[in-house]
Amino acid sequence: MYAWGMATSVRETERKYEAPAGTALPDLAGLPGVAAAAGPEEQRLEAVYYDTPDLRLARAGLTLRRRTGGHDAGWHLKLPVGGDTREEVRLPVGEAAEHPPEELGALVRVHARGRELGPVARIETTRQRWQLVDAHGELLAEVVEDLVSAQAVPDGTGADSWREIEVELGEGGEPKLLKRVERLLAEAGIRRSTSSAKLTRLLADRLSSPGPAPGSAGTAGGVVLAYLREQADALKRQDPRVRRQEDDAVHQMRVATRRMRSALQAFGSIVDRDRTRELTDELKWLAGVLGQARDLEVLRGRFEGVVAGLEPELVPGPVAARLTRHFAPLETEAQRALVAALDSSRYFALLDAVDALLADPPLTPLADRKAVKVLPSLVERTYRRLAKRAAEATRHIGDDDTALHETRKAAKRLRYAVEAVEPLFGKRATRYRKRLKALQELLGEHQDSVVARPVLRELGAQAQRDNENAFAFGLLHGLEQGRARHAEERFPAAWRALGRPKLS
Repeated sequence: MYAWGMATSVRETERKYEAPAGTALPDLAGLPGVAAAAGPEEQRLEAVYYDTPDLRLARAGLTLRRRTGGHDAGWHLKLPVGGDTREEVRLPVGEAAEHPPEELGALVRVHARGRELGPVARIETTRQRWQLVDAHGELLAEVVEDLVSAQAVPDGTGADSWREIEVELGEGGEPKLLKRVERLLAEAGIRRSTSSAKLTRLLADRLSSPGPAPGSAGTAGGVVLAYLREQADALKRQDPRVRRQEDDAVHQMRVATRRMRSALQAFGSIVDRDRTRELTDELKWLAGVLGQARDLEVLRGRFEGVVAGLEPELVPGPVAARLTRHFAPLETEAQRALVAALDSSRYFALLDAVDALLADPPLTPLADRKAVKVLPSLVERTYRRLAKRAAEATRHIGDDDTALHETRKAAKRLRYAVEAVEPLFGKRATRYRKRLKALQELLGEHQDSVVARPVLRELGAQAQRDNENAFAFGLLHGLEQGRARHAEERFPAAWRALGRPKLS
C-alpha cells in the first residue's frame, strides 16, 4: 500500500468475465491450494463515474468514481499498470461529495488538460462475494458475481444491464491461480470480458477506435512511429508518479521526453523535421524542468552514498546534516516548480502537440519505404555525428570538460536511435546498444563529477563560515577529481571498442 497526502494506493490484479444467462458459477473450493471458498457475502454498490465530456480518462484506460456501499466506499481512481494489474488510489468522500477531490484531479491532469470533470455514468451493482483462502486462512483470491445496472448521465441514455464475474488476486495468491480459475470458468461457459471496466462496456459506442494510426508495419515510418508512441505513453504514465514523488519517476519521465526528442531529430527525414522543430523545442523545455529536480536528486544521492562508505574519522562535523540543509529546500523548490510546469497551459499544449503528431504524423515519402533499407543509414548518420564529437573530445582530453559532455549527449542520441530500430534488427542492435550504454555511463560519471565539484566547494566554504570542520567536503572534492580523471583515462579505449553500428 502506498500513501500520498490523504490518499492510499493499492495494486489490484484482476480479470473480468462475461457470465451469460443460464451459466452458473462453478465450485472453486477444489482448486489446488484452496482450502475453502468463504461466502457468499452480499453487497449493494452504487458508483458515479467522472470524466471529461469527450471521455479522455476512459480512452486512456483510467476510471474515476465516487462509490457508496462496500468496505471501501469513497473516491477511487484506477490507473493502468500493465497486463491485468491496475493501481487504485483511494480517498474518503469528504465534504466535496459531488466534485472529484483536487488530490485525484491532479493525477488525471495529464489527460484532462484543464477540461472539467463531470458525471458520465451511474452504475448500480448487486454483488455476491466469495473469498478463496488457504489452510491458514490467508486470502488467495476474491471472486465476485455482479448484477450490473448502468446508464450514462446526465442524459440517462445508453441504459444497460448485465451479469459479470470478477476474480482478483489476494495477497497470498499467485498469478497461476488466476489461470486455474479461468480454465474452470471457461468450462462453465464463462469467458473473458472484452471490456476492462464496467464503464468501458457501458460507453463502448462512444469509445470506438478511430482506426489504425498511420505508419504501416515494416516501413520506416511504422518503426519510428511505434517508438514515438511508446515514449508518449511512458511520458503520460509517469506524470502522476512524478506528482506523487515516487521513486525514479522524474528520471523515467525525463528519459521518455529525451527519447522522443532524440527520435524526432535522428529520424527527421522520416517524420518531417521542419514540422517538428517547435515540438522538439518544447520537449527540450520539459526535459530541462525535469532535469532541475533530477540533478539535485542525483547529487544528493551521490554525496550521501560516498559519505556513508567513509570511515567515521574521515567525516568530522555534521556533514550529513549540512547535506540535508543544503538539498532539502532546493529539492522542495524544484518539485514545486516541476508540478507548476505540469499544471501549465504550456505543458498541456505540448501534450496536445504529441497527440496531434501521432494521430496525423508529417511523414515524408521515405517513410513508406522498407525499414530495413532506410533506417541503418540514418543510424549511421547519427553515429557520424558522435564520431565528430568524440574526435574533438579526444584531442582535448583533460582540459575541456564541455567536449566530453557534448560527446555524451551525442552518444545518448545514437543509443536512442539504435533502441528505436532494435525490434527490427534484434541481437545485433541489442549488443551495440549495450556498448553505447557503457560509453554513455562512463561519460555520465565524468559529467556528474564536473557538476559535483562546484557544489562541494560551496558546501565546504559554508561549513568554514559556520566554524565547522570542512575536511570531509575537501575529501569528497578530491574523490570527484579522481573519478573524472579515471573516466578521462578510460574514454579513448571505450570509444575505440564501440565501433560502428553494423545493423544491415
